[in-house]
Amino acid sequence: MLIDVNRYCPYKEHYTNSYPGREGQTHGENALAAGHASHLLRTVTPRRPPNSDLRTREHLTEAEVERLIKATGDNRYGHRDATMILVTYRHGLRASELTDLRWEQVDFRTATLHVRRVKQGTPSTHPIVGDELRALRRLQREQEPKSTFVFTSERGAPFTTAGFARMLERAGKVAKLAFKAHPHMLRHACGFALANRGHDTRALQAYLGHRNIQHTVRYTELAPTRFKDFWRR
Repeated sequence: MLIDVNRYCPYKEHYTNSYPGREGQTHGENALAAGHASHLLRTVTPRRPPNSDLRTREHLTEAEVERLIKATGDNRYGHRDATMILVTYRHGLRASELTDLRWEQVDFRTATLHVRRVKQGTPSTHPIVGDELRALRRLQREQEPKSTFVFTSERGAPFTTAGFARMLERAGKVAKLAFKAHPHMLRHACGFALANRGHDTRALQAYLGHRNIQHTVRYTELAPTRFKDFWRR
């Protein structure tokens, strides 16, 4: 898209009021025609539409998360991919928190996960339930080459956030989701799932590592259990 020089060019008066050029044109018009004033024509970067125009919600339901996990079954590293989705969802991790996860943060003896948050978030210790614990044990046992990182590529390098996003997008297509899935939807899915179970806002804030409780309120405000007794006597 080219900017209209007549509307936006701050040098318009300088060019049009300069001495005449060939065939009655001003010097500025000749310069524009010859391409010598190309610095006045700038390309405008297209603006990304807001998320609300792309999809009706920013979180996944529990059923959709299960569909995503199932969709990774035919992947070359299906168990690793399924475990990535499960761990991200259960602990409300950001993509960068997931890819930086290390085995030293997983305590198999006490079945706990030490969560380190980015964006100055509050760290916490989460319980690891049975199916997730078994998945992590298998992943550690089968990981080749061995690494200090929990999730790695076939070359042993830490998994990247871009790689996780691509994997999740492919899984969303296989699962036939009606919208493009992205990693942060799993964090939101965790928040809404726990709010739907009736957990209070303060506990949810600590679990997700929010410093500002206003970031947590969105989950409890939209929880259907908030209005469950409105029509009961």
